[in-house]
Amino acid sequence: MAARGQNISLVFPRVSLLPLGIGSSRKWLCRACMPSPSRTQKIMEGLSSGIEAGGAGGASSYAALKRVDVQWLQMRTQKSVTGPKPEVAVRNTGRCLEIASEPKVYDVIVCGGTLGIFVAAALSLKGFDVAVIEKGKLQGRVQDWNISRKELDELVKSGLLSYEDLQNVVSTEFNPNRCGFKGSLEVWVEDILNLGVSPFKLVEVIKTKFLKMGGVILEGSAVSKLKVFDDAVELLLDNNKTLYSRLVIDAMGNFSPIVQQIRCGQKPDGICLVVGTCARGFQKNSTSDILYSTHPSIPLGESNIQFFWEAFPAGSGPKDRTTYLFSYMDVNPQCPSLEEMLELYWDLLPEYQDVELNDLEILRVLFGIFPTYRSSPLQPSFDRVLQVGDASGIQSPVSFGGFGSITRHLERLTNGISESLEEDFLDKGNLALLNPYMPNLSASWLFQKAMSAKGSSTVADDFINTLLATNFGCMQKLGDPVIRPFLQDVIQFGPLAKTLGYVMISRPDILPAIFRQVGLQSILEWTIHFTLLGIYTILSTTAVPLLLFWIPKMPKKAQFIWRRRIEAWKFGSGLDYQL
Repeated sequence: MAARGQNISLVFPRVSLLPLGIGSSRKWLCRACMPSPSRTQKIMEGLSSGIEAGGAGGASSYAALKRVDVQWLQMRTQKSVTGPKPEVAVRNTGRCLEIASEPKVYDVIVCGGTLGIFVAAALSLKGFDVAVIEKGKLQGRVQDWNISRKELDELVKSGLLSYEDLQNVVSTEFNPNRCGFKGSLEVWVEDILNLGVSPFKLVEVIKTKFLKMGGVILEGSAVSKLKVFDDAVELLLDNNKTLYSRLVIDAMGNFSPIVQQIRCGQKPDGICLVVGTCARGFQKNSTSDILYSTHPSIPLGESNIQFFWEAFPAGSGPKDRTTYLFSYMDVNPQCPSLEEMLELYWDLLPEYQDVELNDLEILRVLFGIFPTYRSSPLQPSFDRVLQVGDASGIQSPVSFGGFGSITRHLERLTNGISESLEEDFLDKGNLALLNPYMPNLSASWLFQKAMSAKGSSTVADDFINTLLATNFGCMQKLGDPVIRPFLQDVIQFGPLAKTLGYVMISRPDILPAIFRQVGLQSILEWTIHFTLLGIYTILSTTAVPLLLFWIPKMPKKAQFIWRRRIEAWKFGSGLDYQL
């Protein structure tokens, strides 16, 4: 059952966020001068405590918000999040199993269970001996995951869910779905992110099936050290247990300690800040917003931001609605905190959703930071250790969708991991083929750059809204084959080329502003990825039929390599997606 908050009566003074000045000198009164305690603190401390889970959005308390804000402050001021990076994983020579005393050796140990349980269960279905390590309790968060049915059906296709299971975990379904920019274009579509799934129920179903198949779950355990040997990995846990596995899968998300070690304190190339609530009391609650903008870019604190909204009916009740405010930005010390974003959220939500804040019962406050890196997907740095999901950086820098990314890549990953285990292709070179370069993912970086407001910019405040309205208007005219893949986080060469051509013909005057916004270097880098996107498309459509005939005649190692290349062409060109 979803945790339910108190009905918040905002008896404290309302401090509105007011525009000061006009034109480019306009500023918004932010919470740099917030009263103590802030409105956010008062609201969050008035909520009843509920279930807290791992992963993004799993915690919703004020104390958790402050912890994440401290982490975010350290990140944007280029300080280490946890001090000097510990050496979590080390490479040792020799064989560990020869000196261990009758060790139990798993085929796979998955570190991080909230999304890792899906990979673990899929591998168990293939007959492998799998264990999952989870720092806390392995459970899904209370807040819904929003997803399209096409993505959710991948779990049925993989055998992890029956259609009956699927119906039980879907908490709400709604249509139509809007993308819009206030005062300009509104595009309405059907069946895009229109399902609300209960992560709590879904993870419990997968967890139960995993245990029935003989899987092992170690809750309340964390990895303190990985020792990588020639024949296996020795895992030292914080409770003094020692485990052995042929392969370790790191599913610990963006802030995995192994990923932090590999990236060596590298500053993220981009960030998305997300805040929001699940609240009760919405009278209009049958449609959703995928991407909606109500304002041009505005100064917030010491930074300039362009914010967007998402809104979905929630599965906890007919008048319950989840609304998110989010913004893309470069990582720098002037970026606002999550608490400042929440203060902005309280001021602008009433106008956006046509409600009074006092009339809403706040059930949960939601927040998260999502860093991304251009050097993604992350290549393995150790034999027998593979990153998946958000830890691998396989998610789009625009959508930041961990659950959607896992469902989309689940079959590809489990097939590749299965073959790696069967043939003992577990060195980092072979594992790198499971996280290949994907030009459509790299091409998405330009979109994130274009949607990020700058502190000092030579483009108009409403440029980002104008650009997005132009692009969405062109995609709408080009029809479903163009707009639907894009809205489901799939970049394909043909639809993208058509959209760019249409934009250049219909709005040539906007091109100089695009160059000023994103910069010449970013345009040149994107051109390379766009060209490779076209090459991957050609290879996937023309070379694959011939290769599929010859691959079975090749040696095992060559078969493994060419299957992974074919998958890279297919997924890297977005041709895994079909209308």
